[in-house]
Amino acid sequence: MTTTNLIKTRRNVKMFKPDLISESDLMIWLEAASYAPNHRMTEPWELLFLGSETRAKLNHKTDFGSAPIVFALISKPAATSFERDENVMASACFAQNFLLAAHEAGVGAYWASLGALPHNREILGVPQDHDVIGVFGVGYPAEIPNAKPRTPIASKITYLA
Repeated sequence: MTTTNLIKTRRNVKMFKPDLISESDLMIWLEAASYAPNHRMTEPWELLFLGSETRAKLNHKTDFGSAPIVFALISKPAATSFERDENVMASACFAQNFLLAAHEAGVGAYWASLGALPHNREILGVPQDHDVIGVFGVGYPAEIPNAKPRTPIASKITYLA
């Protein structure tokens, strides 16, 4: 599959089969994700893998679609607000790399923002100076949603003199 097709066919999967993901495959995708661009090689990402007790406390409406793996992606703090923004952007790139690597292997993921809510940050034990990029459910898709229509990219382009 070409990179363009990989990008265009990846979906936010909301329901998963109970089939387990091998730890070695997961590590391959996470390793690939770690090649995300990050200014000054800060590698600001940290991962928290969530067990059933933490998942229950988060009280997600579908328990992340019954995904066999759930993890939170955290971005480390920085000395300035500009560096913080760089860390958050690099961590989002890490997330996208992970999603694409998993998708290439036939594995889906659900990216939820609920981890950033104050009470969920507390459940996750995330310090105030860290950012929660998302909570991800990962597994083999039980169903793959259709693509939603996109706004033509030409309407998003402005040329500056």
